[in-house]
Amino acid sequence: MATHPFSIYVPSRRRFLGRLALGAGLLTAAGAFAEKLAETPRQTEGPFYPDHLPLDTDNDLLVINETITPAVGEVTYLSGRILDTQGGPLRNAVVEIWQCDARGAYLHSGTGNKESRDKNFQGFGRFVTGSTGEYLFRTIKPVPYPGRTPHIHFKVKRQGKELTTTQCYIQGHAGNAKDGVYKSLKDDRARALVTIPFAPLPGARAGELAARFDVVVGMTPAI
Repeated sequence: MATHPFSIYVPSRRRFLGRLALGAGLLTAAGAFAEKLAETPRQTEGPFYPDHLPLDTDNDLLVINETITPAVGEVTYLSGRILDTQGGPLRNAVVEIWQCDARGAYLHSGTGNKESRDKNFQGFGRFVTGSTGEYLFRTIKPVPYPGRTPHIHFKVKRQGKELTTTQCYIQGHAGNAKDGVYKSLKDDRARALVTIPFAPLPGARAGELAARFDVVVGMTPAI
């Protein structure tokens, strides 16, 4: 079997991503919240939830299975925690993300610009949280496309039940003020809950970015 290019640096990209998620989770102590947390605003799923899933649905959206060519875009490590409103972590929550590629095309038969879609971009990923509620994805920094500011879609499920659907946005992006979905959040506090910085990853050798988005859900099924 051919050696994957990432094996030069780590034994396995999946193991590497898993370790990153665990390490990030340990940095935040569970139950450290003194007051009730605001629920992350729910937002539309939109028309581009994949109508056919990719061959690979793991948390690395830059490489499909063990192919060699990575997707185009600014590499971003997107992490966070899934929490209830008391600050407790949600274990075994399925976190799904989907977004357009660097050319503005989704993994969907109805997407615009489909003829130039980046076939090396997974477009959709899943992660199952552990005891800390932490998740981690390796993806690209979202880009704008006609009618929308850059964003990443999120869906959280647990025990077969959908808990919430939302979107996150780039802090300081000029397109936010013109985006209809973003502007539907009339409250500054609500907008702040879904707007996050995409900052250089400390110590990164290739200009990778890091972004953190905690998702607080209001209702959870019984464990």
